[in-house]
Formats: sequence, C-alpha cells, structure tokens
Amino acid sequence: MNEHPAQNGTVAPDGDTGRREHADLIVRGRILTLDAFRPRARALAVRAGRIVAIGEPDDVADLRGPRTHVIDAGDGCVLPGFVEAHGHFIGDGLMHAGALVDIRPVRIPDAGQVIEVIRRTVAERGETGAYFNGWDPLLQRGLPAPTLSWLDGIAPETPLIILHDSGHSAYVNSVAMRRAGLSRYTPDPPGGHLGRTPDGELDGSAHGPSAVARVMAHLSGLVTAPLFTEALAAESGRVNAAGVTTMSEMGFNPVHRPWLDGAREAGALSVRLRLYEVATPALSSQVTPGRGDDLLRQVGVKVWADGSAWVGKMAASFPYLDTPATRMIGLPPGHRALANYTHDELDEIFQAYHDAGWQLACHANGDVAVDLVLDVWEELLEGRPPVAGPPMLRLEHVSAMRPDQFERAHALGVTCSLFPDHVYYWGEVIADDLFGIEVAERWAPVHSALLSGMRVSLHNDSPVTPVEPLRNIAVAATRMTRGGRLLGGYERIGVDQALRAQTIDAAWQLHADDVTGSLEPGKYADLAVLSADPHEVAPAEIADLEVRATFLAGRQVHGDPL
Repeated sequence: MNEHPAQNGTVAPDGDTGRREHADLIVRGRILTLDAFRPRARALAVRAGRIVAIGEPDDVADLRGPRTHVIDAGDGCVLPGFVEAHGHFIGDGLMHAGALVDIRPVRIPDAGQVIEVIRRTVAERGETGAYFNGWDPLLQRGLPAPTLSWLDGIAPETPLIILHDSGHSAYVNSVAMRRAGLSRYTPDPPGGHLGRTPDGELDGSAHGPSAVARVMAHLSGLVTAPLFTEALAAESGRVNAAGVTTMSEMGFNPVHRPWLDGAREAGALSVRLRLYEVATPALSSQVTPGRGDDLLRQVGVKVWADGSAWVGKMAASFPYLDTPATRMIGLPPGHRALANYTHDELDEIFQAYHDAGWQLACHANGDVAVDLVLDVWEELLEGRPPVAGPPMLRLEHVSAMRPDQFERAHALGVTCSLFPDHVYYWGEVIADDLFGIEVAERWAPVHSALLSGMRVSLHNDSPVTPVEPLRNIAVAATRMTRGGRLLGGYERIGVDQALRAQTIDAAWQLHADDVTGSLEPGKYADLAVLSADPHEVAPAEIADLEVRATFLAGRQVHGDPL
C-alpha cells in the first residue's frame, strides 16, 4: 500500500446549503461494504471516526483537504472489521497473560509435551500453584486420566488445577481443593456438579461452568489491576491482528467491572466489547441492560443448557459411540448426557432476566438441549406481542441442531451463533470417535440455519480456538477438516453468506449493527484491509489471506503504518 500526500485545496461545496468539511481519512481501493444497498465501492471518507461518504473516488474527492490522510489499498481489499459474536475476550487475555499456562492442543498437540510442561511448571511455582488451560485427550492422544491420585502424584504439595480446553471441566488436586475450601459437604452449584467417589468424597473433578468457577474462585488474587490492563491491551492487539474490531465476552464476571473500566480509561481497548454477564442464583444484575457506550456495552446474560461434547456432556437424542476414545474419557457404552437444568429451573432463570430487558444467550450443543430451551422460550413468549429491533434470544454453538429446530427457532425470533472451527479441528474426532459420520456430516449446520431464514453468526469461542475469522469463513465455505476430509458438503455456504455471518449479522446479534458491521455513512470506520478479495481466491485459501491493516473508528490499530 502507498500513502498519497495530501494536496492543497479549498473546502468543497456541500450542495446548495454551504461548504463540506474535509475528511480526516480517505481510503481508496476495492471495498466490500456488506451493505445490501451498496455492496461494493471504490472509496470512503472518514471524519471524527465515522464514515461520512462512500462510493466512487469522485464521490469523496471534494472531502480531501490539506490534512486529509489518503491511503490506497492497492491489490488488497477493504471490508468491515470482523465481529466475533461469541468469544471470551477477558478470559483469553488473562490466559495469554500467564494467569493460566497455555497447554491447548492448537499450541501443544503432543501429550508428552503437555505432561512435561505441567511437571516443569509445578516444580518452578511451588506454593504459588500451577494452573493450566487446554487439556484435551481427544486431540492430545496419550494423556493420562486426570484422577485425583494422578494429580496428587504430580503435585503433592503444590496447588494444581487443569482446565479442559472446552472450559466445561476442571481437574484439581487435594492441595488446591483445600485452598478452595472444598470438602465432601460442599453442595453442587446450580447447573454444575463436583465429581465424587461412590462414598461421597470429592474425586478432584468439576463439571459445568458454575462448578469450574467454584474451584477457580480463590485464584482471583493472581490477577492485579495492572496485569488486567496489560492483558486486555495485548488481547486487543491479537484480535486486531485477525481483523477483528468487535468482540463479545460471553462469561463476564461483574467483579472485573472496575478493572475493565480502568483498562478502558488507560487506552487498553482497541476493540469494541459487548458483555454477557453469567446468570447467577440471584437472577439479577447490578446494572441495567445496555450499560455503557459504543466501545464498551453490557447487553446480555449467559446460560449453559448443556455441556461440552468433548467431555461427554452434550445433551443429544443420539448416544455416544463405544470407542477407545469414549472409554478413555470415561463414558459407558450408549452414554447420553442430561441437560444442566430442568424445564422449571430454566424457566425461572429466563423469566427473570427476560423481564428485566436482557438479551438471553444460551449455550445448547445437543438437539435435546435445543428442544428444552425452545420449549421454555415458546412459553416465555406466549401472549406477548412480537418485539421489533435487535434479537433478544440467542442460541450458542447448536452443534447438532436439526433443520426443523432451526425453523421453529426462527419462527420464535431466535438467532444462532455457530462454531465451524469445530469441523476443522475436531472433525475426525466427531466422525470416528464420538458420534459417527452421520452426526459429523451435519455438525455446525450453518446452511440448514440459513435455509430457515435465520440470520446467524460464526464464532471461535476463544480461547477454545484462536480468534480466526478468516478460517471460520473458509471452513464454512468448504467443510474441510484440518486433516483434509470433507464433512457434510451440503452444509457448505457461499463466501458472501459467510462474510455476512462474520460482520453485519454478527454485529446485529450483538446489538451493535447501528454502529459497525458494514461500511455505511454514519457508522464507525471499523475496517479490515486484506491482501485480496475473498471472492477472488479459492474458498480454502481464504484462511491464509493476510490482514494487512485494521482500523477502529478510523484509527489504525494493526499493521505497518499506511
């Protein structure tokens, strides 16, 4: 890309009413707007962070002044900054900052290396404790069973906690359980449970986000306000490098609110955040829906109707296979998981938060969990007039959702966010180890969702997988696994559809499409500059496109200065 020096000139006339102010920035080149009324453009102008004109070069020429910065995309392509509609921005940032040691299979695929890292960290950290994220025996073949005796053998005197890569299970040694104040008399939290032996003693495992949060709660002292700010600044840089300008935090803990506000004041955020507070037994929040501004806003509440497929907790109508892999993770033949809540329990949670005006976001992987949630929501909406505006009901992941369920959900005004990277990283595991080829073919069924008329988003659920929207788009368009296997070609979608699901439709889900998600006058100049137009390369090659630059409100936040 080349910078073009601004030229001297006068303020151009603004129709018959006066004179137009100059732009701060003009971007020229191939532009994909994701605006249905003007899909493509060749130039856009920005003033005070917002787009003031878009179209052909002549349409913005009179906005160029002596201080206008002009850049040319050259052989690249400009499009709206990507939107990660289901992520864990804060959690991912804290993990990368060292609060947890990263052993995810996307980084360390070898089981032997994982164990080596754990042993070395335990030896180095001593009484401080050793805490890890990313354990996954389905991808890191050869990991031992994380029993309490194994955990205590690895760390007899050091607190040790290992989080499963899904975030839905944790494995805790005796020292860490004592520090967390856990005993056989500790009750299970709502929506989760602590593993127990036949005689009622704790076995060192925790299942479900609420139980994982219980065993992790005493670690809050590991994070300080300066570390929090540093972590969010670094995380902003990582997601900006992927072209992302808007992201959600789907497990927001209000304890972090003062630190988050402080990080924002310190300038650590170069990404728009939309917060989803975790539902609690109190069934209320200390803030009202929509608290915040265009950069940082709290919009929803998060609930988990079932668990992770990778730990045997997906509530589905079909059983897990009986394979060496399922036996390795402790599942009996014909295993089927139960939902985390009963109908009445979910009804109480949803009713309270819905009546308070919160958008509801509910994790539901299996079709049984989906039916449960839709039953509750159908009753919740009965007799109420349709509500215009942004969506108030979201289903997350919906890995095994059926076409008839998408149709029912769409009729209720529900929108879904799907996880195509599951197919890429775990495709072979789903087909060969867990559920069989028929289920694998319809996993993350984006095409079925779109056929219902629903607007959907694609996501990575970081830190489960890295924030990589270009790979999401590629996988949604190809259905190819990392091993080169095609799974469910009939669930492929077009590149245009995938781009929408990663930009304007994702922004709509986050109640942010009034300010971002497409390039239109009045919206912020949140831009990603790619090395090529995604339409002009093979779909499989989209994942390898370079993000040359990222802009938030017209300010470059990633890439070499343009």
